[in-house]
Amino acid sequence: MELQKILLVEDDRNFGDVLKSYLEMNDFEITLATDGEAGLEAFKKGTYDLCIFDVMMPKKDGFTLAKDVRDFNTEVPIIFLTAKTLKEDIVEGFKIGADDYITKPFNSEELLMRVHAILKRSGKKADPKEDVKEFDLGAFHFNYPLRELMYEPSGKKELDKLSPKEAHLLRMFCMYKNDVLPRSVALTKIWGEDNYFTARSMDVFVTKLRKYLAKDDDLEIVNIHGNGFRLIDRSVELVQN
Repeated sequence: MELQKILLVEDDRNFGDVLKSYLEMNDFEITLATDGEAGLEAFKKGTYDLCIFDVMMPKKDGFTLAKDVRDFNTEVPIIFLTAKTLKEDIVEGFKIGADDYITKPFNSEELLMRVHAILKRSGKKADPKEDVKEFDLGAFHFNYPLRELMYEPSGKKELDKLSPKEAHLLRMFCMYKNDVLPRSVALTKIWGEDNYFTARSMDVFVTKLRKYLAKDDDLEIVNIHGNGFRLIDRSVELVQN
């Protein structure tokens, strides 16, 4: 059976090593990073079932790291570790999207029980398409982790750097290519809620993506009234025919 993967970001190397060993003994695969920037790079390169972030860290604190992670993935569970017990900090953590919050010093078994509880709660089987990080769209190549959209018609290359939300939305379109992407699914996964204001925000980002893709006549994002959008890639349809 494949081990579940945890990204542990803790700037105290000794404590991090002890925690890593303990979780590995309990059948988890652990990636340890010792500052927030290294943690974000590790997250971009891997696929994780759960993240554990220390709050007070150099280069990038745990809250900022969690916000950056949420730009890429709105669903991965996050546990914060902190030496603080201030109510404001706990509220801030949950606003960002934390699933749990544990105060140092803590019993390792308590952390393990919380990890198991969160994984059980969020334990729907991952869609294998979620692991795909690069996509071909007509004359474009899209690298999701780097947020790079490369246009490669014969003989030349043009590169666009996408914003986190542009990249997340384009990835969802790629996953649903030539099928309908329900508006409610995109809004819930990327914006966290489906309401009038998030829907208007999504429309703005769809317009931006249309401008990027306009270079290729085989690509089109069309409105499906009352349902969502469809990214049509006619080059794929031609190959299939």
